[in-house]
Amino acid sequence: MSLSAIKENLSQNFSRDFTASIVVFLVAMPLCMGIAIASGVPAEKGLLTGIIGGIVVGLFAGSPLQVSGPAAGLAVIVFDFVTQNGLSALGPMLVLAGALQLVAGWFKLGAFFRSISPAVVHGMLAGIGALIVISQFHILFDAQPLSSGIDNLAAMPARLLGLTPFDLRATELALLIGLLTIAVMLVWEKYRPSGFGLLPGALLGVMAATIAAWMLQLDIARVDVPESIIGAVRSPDESFLSMMMSPAIIIAAIAVAFIASAETLLSAAAVDRMHDGVRTNYDKELSAQGVGNFLCGLVGALPMTGVIVRSSANVQAGARSRTSTILHGFWILGFVSLLPWLLREIPMAALGGVLVVTGWRLVSLTHVRHLYASYGALPAVIWTATFVLVVAVDLLTGVLVGLALTLIELVPHMRSLRLKVEEDDEGEERSVHLEGSATFVSLTGLTRKLEEIPMSRPVRLHLDRVRGFDHTSSEQVREWIARRKKLGNRVEVVGPGHLVDRLA
Repeated sequence: MSLSAIKENLSQNFSRDFTASIVVFLVAMPLCMGIAIASGVPAEKGLLTGIIGGIVVGLFAGSPLQVSGPAAGLAVIVFDFVTQNGLSALGPMLVLAGALQLVAGWFKLGAFFRSISPAVVHGMLAGIGALIVISQFHILFDAQPLSSGIDNLAAMPARLLGLTPFDLRATELALLIGLLTIAVMLVWEKYRPSGFGLLPGALLGVMAATIAAWMLQLDIARVDVPESIIGAVRSPDESFLSMMMSPAIIIAAIAVAFIASAETLLSAAAVDRMHDGVRTNYDKELSAQGVGNFLCGLVGALPMTGVIVRSSANVQAGARSRTSTILHGFWILGFVSLLPWLLREIPMAALGGVLVVTGWRLVSLTHVRHLYASYGALPAVIWTATFVLVVAVDLLTGVLVGLALTLIELVPHMRSLRLKVEEDDEGEERSVHLEGSATFVSLTGLTRKLEEIPMSRPVRLHLDRVRGFDHTSSEQVREWIARRKKLGNRVEVVGPGHLVDRLA
């Protein structure tokens, strides 16, 4: 390639990354603030996380097109943690969580998190979505959420019965602003013109609500942000190290590190399916998230993960490299530094409306229907148990019970848990022979072997000596097959019909 062609290619890539970064910035701004409010912390904490996720994690990420920032998936656990331990404990906990992620990346445990049952992960996310909807329902009424999902649920009828159309006060006015935000989001995303496909509905909803509240001079709660983003930074004090030794903080750090890592790497796998560029280095991504969360802990920000909404917007906007992610962090920094007065005009109810829609979308029944139709009742039961316990008890209990239930899937395979993977590299075609049972126990080694096969080689996967697949292994192998076929590479699966159909 000539020098002029290289310069032209770099110029085209930068222009695409520049445009994509603006789109991601517009998507990220309302979500960063809304997730902070849902987490029970000031809005600027979410903005700090968005800045670090863009500039720092974007620079070191193992998934170049993934965007990191505050995630709805951690809002519930942060809310509970801050309620019980105070805002000052968030920094020490997050430093520990980041250090755990960093160590996990160094020890190459990235693939381990991909072996977690999809039923558990999606059940957890659905439960979190339900809790977000229940808590943000109260924000729509200009009120504070209560300390638990059950309490929030029980208080909902009283909120509705307390409304009156004959005396419009802060409660009724805030609800109207929140409903306006939701309506604009839903209408825009259903009827948006083809030429404006990348303009986010959340941004338009917040803009419409802010303009309406400003023009009508409504006396409702608004976002409180400091004059300078530096004012949001909470540096470690003399109690920082002693708090890190607290058992409650250590347990919370392990939970946050585990959940954030699982959500990040599942998001990275989803991003890989959206484009044909560089694949994710999962261990590098895990280490980058650890660095980001460690820094978020030092400055007193929210925890971060890789987030699918912002990442998909990045890919759809045409991003080619990590430049887009890094630039979006600078746009957030510039906006909050130069225009904090504008953020203070945003109604809290508008951010509550954004989070209601975001949470509702996490409560997707599509995945549990897919699990039941493809793999039978047990994965659907695992999803349901995880979902119910996350909502009714707490997030950690739901995840642990879900993981425990996945052990039942090993019972039919107890005599053949070991999976042998043999490769025949003769000729043009790569033949892969599996023997034993493909379960989440052996999934790390299996995926490593499969992903080491060059994309240029046709593959024949032999299942004649396979005794069975659990749903976690089936999902991973199906995704691997689909990705290769999407890139035009031939994959042939041979063996018993019921196993071939499971991977089809």
